Parts: sequence; C-alpha cells; structure tokens
Amino acid sequence: MLLKDTIRESQAFLNRAIIAGLLVLAAVTVLIWRMVQLQIVDHEHFTTLSRENRVKVLPLPPTRGLIYDRKGVLLAQNRPAYSLEITPEQVEHLDTTLAELAKVIEISDEDLERFWQLKKRRRRFDSVPIRVNLSQDETAQFAVHRHRFAGVDIKAQLLRHYPHDVKTTHVLGYVGRISQRDLEQIDVSNYAGTSHIGKNGVEKTYESALHGAVGLEQVEVNAAGRRVRTLEQAPPESGVDIHLHLDIALQEVAMKAFGDNNGAAVAINPKNGGILAFVSQPGYDPNLFVEGISTKNYDALQDDESRPLYNRALRGQYPPGSTVKPFMGLAGLERGAIQFDSTAYCPGFFQLPGNTHRYRDWKKTGHGTMDLDAAIVQSCDVFFYKLAYELGVDQLNDFLSQFGFGSRTGIDLTGESTGLLPSREWKRRAKRQPWYPGETLIMGIGQGYFLTTPLQLAAATAAIANNGTFYTPHVVDYLSSRESGEVTPIPPSAHVIPVVREQNWEDVHHGMLHVIESPRGTAKRIRSERYKIAGKTGTAQVFTVAQDAEYDEETLEKKLRDHALFIAYAPADDPQIAVAVVVENGGHGGSVAAPIARAIMDAYLYPDEPPALDGT
Repeated sequence: MLLKDTIRESQAFLNRAIIAGLLVLAAVTVLIWRMVQLQIVDHEHFTTLSRENRVKVLPLPPTRGLIYDRKGVLLAQNRPAYSLEITPEQVEHLDTTLAELAKVIEISDEDLERFWQLKKRRRRFDSVPIRVNLSQDETAQFAVHRHRFAGVDIKAQLLRHYPHDVKTTHVLGYVGRISQRDLEQIDVSNYAGTSHIGKNGVEKTYESALHGAVGLEQVEVNAAGRRVRTLEQAPPESGVDIHLHLDIALQEVAMKAFGDNNGAAVAINPKNGGILAFVSQPGYDPNLFVEGISTKNYDALQDDESRPLYNRALRGQYPPGSTVKPFMGLAGLERGAIQFDSTAYCPGFFQLPGNTHRYRDWKKTGHGTMDLDAAIVQSCDVFFYKLAYELGVDQLNDFLSQFGFGSRTGIDLTGESTGLLPSREWKRRAKRQPWYPGETLIMGIGQGYFLTTPLQLAAATAAIANNGTFYTPHVVDYLSSRESGEVTPIPPSAHVIPVVREQNWEDVHHGMLHVIESPRGTAKRIRSERYKIAGKTGTAQVFTVAQDAEYDEETLEKKLRDHALFIAYAPADDPQIAVAVVVENGGHGGSVAAPIARAIMDAYLYPDEPPALDGT
C-alpha cells in the first residue's frame, strides 16, 4: 500500500495554479489593452464609423427656375404631378401585383420596361415609379382600389411643364431624364437627387442657372437603412428665373400667319439684338419628352415629312435669293464699283464676255435701264449679275462676311448652323474644283452655293437698319433670383461694320423703303398707312431650271416650288423691329412671305390692335 506524497501534490497544485493565474493575467492584460485601444487610442476612428452607420447625408434637389416672356407671361413652370410607385420589399408577388395593377390603370410595355430598369438601380426599400403623370381620373381610380395593393402608392412631385407647348419649343427646348452621356458632362455631386436636365434650347444653354444648387440633410437611419429622424438640414438653393426678350403674343401671331405653310421667322429688336419672335413651323409638343416620349409618339415625329423636330430658324439653311441684293448694293457702293445713280441696261439676260450662255433675269422681257434704287425696288437680276462680276468673288466674300453670313451669329442657343458663304478656297477644299466666273454671278443674286439661316438674315437686316451696328442676337434679357431678388441683366454685345461713306447706308435704306412704298415695288401690297416699312423680297430656287426651260409653278409639286423670303425693318425712320421670313415652297416673297412679316410688325408696333394676318 502506497502512501500519498502530500508535499509533491501540493507543489504540483501550486505550479498549476501559478500557470492558470498567469494565463488569466495574460488574458486580462490583453482584454485591458484591447479596451484601451478601442476606447482611447482608436476612439475617434470607431466613433466616426458608428456615426456613419447611424447617420446618412441625403441630397435635397433644388427647385428649377421658371422662364417668362418679356411681359411676364409664364413659359416654363414646375407643375405638381402624380406618379404610381412600388416599393419592392413590401410586395410579396411583384409580377402578380403588376398584372393586377394593369387592370386598374393602363400600364404599357414601355412603362414596364422602364420600371424593371429603374428597379435594378435602386434598393429594395426605395420606391420605383411604374406610371408617371397620372390624370386625376386615374388617381381617383387607384384610390378606390388602394387597399388591394400593399407596397403600391401614389406620390407627388414637381415636373416641368410648358403651357404654350408648340409655340415655344424651338426656343425653350425641354428638359428630360439625365442620361449616361449627361452624367459624363455635369458635376454629379450638384445633381444628386435631380432626375432631369435641360436637353436643348434655353433650358440647355442656361442649365446651370436654372438648376440651382443641391442642399443636404443629415438623417438618422436604422440598421436596415430606413430614415428614423432628421438631424440637420442645409436647404437647397433654387434656380434663378429667366426672363426672355421673346414676346409670346408676337410668337402666336407669327405662327398663325404661316397658316399651313412650313418655314421660319425671326424678329429682332435692332436696338439691342433681343429676339422678339423665333418661329420654326411646324413645331412639336415638348411636354412629350419630359418623362420620356413613347416609341409610338417619337416615331410619328421622326416619320413626319414636315420635320417638326427640325429647328428651321436656327439650323435651316436656304439660298437667300434676292434678299441679298441690298447687301450687294452696299458692297458695290463701298468698293466703288457703282454710284447710287450708276445705271445698267437689262435686256432680260446677262452674258459673260466671250460666253454665249445667258444668265436670265426673272423678267423675260427685261427691266430696261436700271439704277441701284430701281434695281432693288424691282429686284432686277441683271443689274446684280453685272455688279457681282465687277466685284468678284473675293470682294463679295470679304464684304458679306461682315454681316455674319457664313458664320454663327453667337446666339445663346445651341446647335446653330453656319450657313455657307462660298469662296475660292472653300470650293477648292470642299469640291476640289476651281471657282468659275458664272458662280460669282449666281452668288450675286443669292443663289448657287450661297446658304443662310433665317436667324442670320434677321441679324444682318437689323445691322442694315442700325447703319452697321451688328448686335449679337440673344434670347435671354435678364436673370432674377426669387430668394434674394437680385436681377442680373444679360448685356448686349455688338460690333460696328465700318463704311467709307455714311451716305451709302441711306442709299440702301431708300431702295428698301421703295420696295414697299413704290408703285412698282415687289412688296407694295403690305404697305401700311400707320408706319413706313423698308424691306426686300426674295425667291430661292429649290432646283435649277435648264437654260431653255420654263419655270411653271402650277405644274410643280409643292415640295419643288421656290422658297419665298422677305426681310424688313420698321418703322423705316426709327427701326424698332427687324424681321426675316422664309416660307418653304411658298413661291413668291412679295405675296407669301411679306404678309407674314407685316403681321409680325403690326402685332409688335400696335399690340393692342388685332393684326391683319393677310398682311394688308
């Protein structure tokens, strides 16, 4: 029988206790060190992380600025609208819910496609619109069935609306949903929470002013990311309001004066370059684009032969025809090729020296002996053939470019065309051909390669009315802040076209005045008893008539008929308005385009009286 070794057992126990104690001490030390590190050393870091998990910074989108015409008429507003939205996490069977919803409110395939695309980009507890811009009837109809659809609700928002629709679309443009391309060009942080952006027109040019600045709010959220309460808020800065030179009443008169014709009209205040009317006929309803136009509606616009999406006033390029003749006359006076009383005989055609080809006058029998005044009044082609030949293409290009032909005017709208003022160098580069003398003759009556936009014609006409002060056309007059009341004007920009002799301006003015006031003037039918009008008619060929062929308007399809043009300013002794009108396939400037210009001038100079839309 063995006896216990108590001493040895005690020593073993003591050793184990010491080891256990050391382990416990080490563990406590590690815990204390970790607590010190977490609560003291890394306190600030973990406090920040904790706060970020609890507090979210959310954007507050600003309210878009409004747009008014020159008299304070609202042209672009933010209108409350209702959308039907679904919160996916609150819906058990989404496909079934969508199918049942379609029985209550019309939901198209495009609505469904947009819904599924948006759902992919959002969190499950974020609502996703399935229908936008609900009518009052649709809103009421859903309200009756609301109890059947958990997770589906109607939400209010502000949507852009254009109350004058087609009348302003080619000036204002429209806003649309921000695209991937837009995101590459904007400050994304300033557009946080914003879904729409200006796509063209004033809405695009002045986007930064109209949009405003985004605000921020700090909100406390729970573990699922849902808002619990608002902690702090920095309100957004609303966009500024924009006031235009445009007169919507004048715009309506101009569009009505066109009737069923397509074309463009631009009216400018020659005192400062402000755009008073800017018509491209036909137009389209910009409200269709705000929330995304349907494929059906877009295809209808695209397939329309009248091209309503095309901004004719800004981008349309037409031969100026005889409207260029006052500028040609001024070039001749300035370059010393003619005097005001210089004469040329018109037998009904002009021939280059040593050439048998006849460049015909519009009047087969000829005009007889013509001076500059008579040539402008009766629009004698032969007089200007001869003048163009004497000046040559180089001098013509140099002089006419001063009036903005062949270059953008610099208007505060995007997408402006340059037109085309031909030159030797241009033809060599574009056609790889030399310039021929006959092309100079055709250029002298505004035909051939020569192309201009209605906007360019109006700006150039205003420069003639101003004795050479060329104002850069601009649509916006001033900006105003609703929050501070501060007004920021858009100052006019101008340059002066130098002349050798000031009397040359008056000589051209007299010729343009007699176009309307003379018994033989090509626009005598629009003469007014209340004020004097100075102008010039024009006709631009759509196709070239063969040497021995006759142009018979009555036998041609309308799309092959000549374009009708007219430029004018009034009152002739103190110009307040300058106008350019182009009527596509209208035929004759004096009988078709001039009455439209007269209606515009009447409406502007006598706004309280109904204009005579037939121009008489």
